[in-house]
Amino acid sequence: MAKKRKEAEPLDRANDGPDPDRIDARAARPPKMKRKAFEKELEKLQVELVRLQEWTVATGARIVVVFEGRDTAGKGGVIARIVERTSPRVFKHVALPKPSDRERTQFYMQRYIAHFPAAGEIVLFDRSWYNRAGVEPVMGFCTPEETERFLQVTPFFERQIVESGIRLIKYFLEVSQDVQLERFRARLTDPMKHWKLSPMDVGAVERYWEYTEAYQRMLDRTDTEFAPWYLVDFDDQRRGRLALIRHLLSLIPYEPVPQDLPAMPEVPKRPPDVPERLRALRTVPILP
Repeated sequence: MAKKRKEAEPLDRANDGPDPDRIDARAARPPKMKRKAFEKELEKLQVELVRLQEWTVATGARIVVVFEGRDTAGKGGVIARIVERTSPRVFKHVALPKPSDRERTQFYMQRYIAHFPAAGEIVLFDRSWYNRAGVEPVMGFCTPEETERFLQVTPFFERQIVESGIRLIKYFLEVSQDVQLERFRARLTDPMKHWKLSPMDVGAVERYWEYTEAYQRMLDRTDTEFAPWYLVDFDDQRRGRLALIRHLLSLIPYEPVPQDLPAMPEVPKRPPDVPERLRALRTVPILP
């Protein structure tokens, strides 16, 4: 059963101007991480992710990692860094679209279960069954009764996942209201980010505190000893990415797997009747 926690403090400061406590907290944070330092540390962690991949395949481990969080927090970005140097046959990124008419009639978790890992696989859910506790109730896509039923059932559902031998890890990426607004504004001016804008994003801005209440209830009701939530501050996305990947690696007892690498053969000589390079009627020009 889910652990009981204290009720969240009332959230009544939606339109009272800047929060002095939050301003002080942000001022105390380290400066934004430089790209060069970030990439240097990321490369080390990506080496470890490859080792985790090799161990997962060798041992037949099954791992599910859930990424939840506010809009603009950076779920897709951190997943992209995780899978950047790994095999898509082992690390599987799952980001499901809205359910079809048929899927709406299924058991709620059913379409997610279809993507669960087989032996030697790690599945990364970019949003998950927890839509029923966050986006859906806030945006009016489900009833309060459906959300309450979900919160009651989920700890039992996740216990079955864990007891079946799957390692379940859950992250919530948090971002403050002012930083979220900055990122939404950046999407308006950056053509490469226009695709990220939707009416749902406008809803995230207008309903920031409604989301806060919904997500706090979700964390309180579904945090258990066998499937705990881990909250990650993503106001600085580079620091957040490194912290999350480092923590993920720390949770899994992987070990280096001996590699039986093949020896490179000698390069054969080109037969006289074989062209040195392939030819085709049409080629793509390479610009200087």
